[in-house]
Amino acid sequence: MFRRCAARRHPCARRPAFVPTSEGLVSVNPADLQPNTNPPPVVIESVLVDGAKQNENSLSPAAGGAVALTPENEQLEIHFTALNFSAPKGAQFGAQFKYLLEGRDKKFTDAGGERVAHFSRLAPGNYVFRVIACNEDGVWNETGATLAITVEPPFWRKPSFIAASVLVLLGALAGIIYLISTAKLKRQLRAAQQKELIEHERARIARDLHDQLGANLTQVTLLGEMAEADKNLPDEIELHAQQICVTARETTRSLDEIVWAVNPSNDTLEGLANYACKYAQDYFALAGIRFRPELPVQLPATPIPPEVRHNVFLAFKEAVNNVVKHAQATEARVKLRLEPEKFILSVEDNGRGLGDLSEKNLRNGLKNMRKRLADVRGEFEILPGADGGTVVQLKVPIAGS
Repeated sequence: MFRRCAARRHPCARRPAFVPTSEGLVSVNPADLQPNTNPPPVVIESVLVDGAKQNENSLSPAAGGAVALTPENEQLEIHFTALNFSAPKGAQFGAQFKYLLEGRDKKFTDAGGERVAHFSRLAPGNYVFRVIACNEDGVWNETGATLAITVEPPFWRKPSFIAASVLVLLGALAGIIYLISTAKLKRQLRAAQQKELIEHERARIARDLHDQLGANLTQVTLLGEMAEADKNLPDEIELHAQQICVTARETTRSLDEIVWAVNPSNDTLEGLANYACKYAQDYFALAGIRFRPELPVQLPATPIPPEVRHNVFLAFKEAVNNVVKHAQATEARVKLRLEPEKFILSVEDNGRGLGDLSEKNLRNGLKNMRKRLADVRGEFEILPGADGGTVVQLKVPIAGS
């Protein structure tokens, strides 16, 4: 088309012009031409996602003009056009386009006469596609057409998943802190318990040394002084010498017991049973009493804490001494029976029997045996034997039961 302003600049343009066409000559008077001042309506024709055409009803202005993409979609094509009602046979003649994707672009993209926009791999979010157009006389439709675009995030970027992940992370962190703190407290508690056990064991060793070795050595010293005082009396010197030998043997035995008690390699049920039977065998042999041990063929490697081992042995030692001193027996047996949660160590004799075992008539030795077993959560029991005599049972729980 010829513009009116051009006719004004050139007077000759006011004259009619003849334009040849396929149907003949056409007379055109530039003075009669008027510019098109109507902005062209802009329409979004179709939307293709990964080559698949979307529902056109959702693109209509009445529907709000919206399309949604999933995280798997890669390509987005938007087809648009401008209508020119003054030239119905060439509705798109001379139209120019610009588009903008709000949320991603900062300025319009000049598409020229192209009527399609391509977008690849849009980031998750909400966008607005805006397209404007001008007619053949450069009059722009600034309103244009719009299309709302929503790109859904992958599940790991959704707020619900992020919130759940944060909660799980915080929970895991809290759990780790709790476990670390608990482990640290347990280590400190074990260290404190170990220190307490060591102090308790040191105090016990000092007490044993004082009570047993100290008393025996004091007795040896007194016997030696008495032997020196009676040096002119051969019979008295011989008696003192015999007593010194007996006291020395008792001192040696006491020292052996102390060393055995503090040796950690003996902290097993087998170590306790073997040492108890050896002690009983030697003591009964000196007293002239027949001895029969009855132990399992194979003892398990069950750990026995030092305090438990020491208290059980002292109670067992007291039971053996009672057989020799009070039972008037000719035969004694030591039995060890294993049960799921405890072991039972018993001393049985064929002596004169129980006698009066009321609380007021209990000797200090029996009271001490009962207290020693109670200190290690065990039980002390004294019963009549099947064929007369007495049975002393020491019932001791196994550690961890």
